[in-house]
Amino acid sequence: MAPEDCDRLSDDDARILGLESATITGHTLKLIVLEPGPDPLELDALRAAVARRLPREPRATQRVDTSGSEPRWVDATDFDICHHVRRWANPDCVSQADLWRAVSGLMSEHLDRERPLWVLDVIGPLGDGRVAIAARIHHAMADGIAGVRFLEAVLWDAHLDPRELQDPKEGPRPGLRSAPGVVRSRLADAWGMPGAVLRELGHPGSRSPFDRPITASRELAFLVAPLADVKAIGASRPTRTTVNDVLLAIVAGGLRTWLGVGQTAAPHLHAQVPVSLHHRDEGASDLGNRDSFINVDLPLAETDPLVRLDRITAETSVRIHLGDAEELYDLFHALGRIKHVGTAVQRVAKSAREFSVSISNVPGPPSPITVAGRKVQHLFSSSEPAAHHALRISAISCAGDIGIGLCTDPQALPDVARLAVAIENSYTELRSAAMETNEQ
Repeated sequence: MAPEDCDRLSDDDARILGLESATITGHTLKLIVLEPGPDPLELDALRAAVARRLPREPRATQRVDTSGSEPRWVDATDFDICHHVRRWANPDCVSQADLWRAVSGLMSEHLDRERPLWVLDVIGPLGDGRVAIAARIHHAMADGIAGVRFLEAVLWDAHLDPRELQDPKEGPRPGLRSAPGVVRSRLADAWGMPGAVLRELGHPGSRSPFDRPITASRELAFLVAPLADVKAIGASRPTRTTVNDVLLAIVAGGLRTWLGVGQTAAPHLHAQVPVSLHHRDEGASDLGNRDSFINVDLPLAETDPLVRLDRITAETSVRIHLGDAEELYDLFHALGRIKHVGTAVQRVAKSAREFSVSISNVPGPPSPITVAGRKVQHLFSSSEPAAHHALRISAISCAGDIGIGLCTDPQALPDVARLAVAIENSYTELRSAAMETNEQ
């Protein structure tokens, strides 16, 4: 983007902004659960701390102006930190169920388009002394990776990030690409694109169990999996198995139980897995959206949890090795310049017959973090469902845990808490099977 256009929303960001409607809010939610502290969390002190750091993030004090021919970022002349760091209105939030109801309500509320597109709601203290912060950031402002960078810049207390000490010989960390080195030729791009399209699109499955109309209502649930155990499960397999492969297998087992799938009655369930195309050497203030996807078949009919994992690993390894996510990103942007064609291709890619559920996994802080001097006990992420995709699953790592967030429209898919329990049981089953394999 040319310097004179730096305040114009990118095509990706503008497209995401345009998806907002009466039923789609357009934002992601990060739930930060803080351990109990000896003193109350002072709202004014938190506001002051965040306000001091906002100059690091220019978009934090800008709003979107849609009055012209193209949406642009403009300074919010009436910016007030009190509108963006606030205490949740209902003080009667003492249990986990209360907290989940609170963030479910926040997830269904639209952010104010007349203000910068982010809000931090302080919830609690809960009955056990913990405090939660629900951070909502509009997807037009930041995708998953960029949203974590935003919170790193304005909310986390200063801390040493082990990523800054990483030996370059260790290679890229999960979730981020290395900076581009050799520029591929147009011939190579043209040769690779058809294969990526054939692998990722054009394989419609049976009717998705989540292909239902949605309303503005949201219901959230969360669970935690120890990162060390997830890595140990992957290490137990005969071929290289990533954390994300294990996550997909755990979710597949949970969906199998939740949907009541038996050996002879399994839907052809495709999962769309977002892939970040951000680079490791981007600055902390590089927001916006740079992501693509791969589509992965979840073998719900398979009864053996290790076989489910191995089948998922075999599929993802091919797609990642061949660079399908990058090919699709380039293809969609090229076709987007052709009137009507780009829209038609996007419509096919987002069809409920192409994929049933989106399952994202974002790398969060690798070391323990604090907010206002309190240790972050858990970090969760939640993204909203979409038309014909009434379930959304989001994961984020933080220090030694992976927090998994589930979001549905309860009018379309009630009782998401039961799915959280099913995924927890699936994790336990897969871990036990992997341990038995190691002992043999």
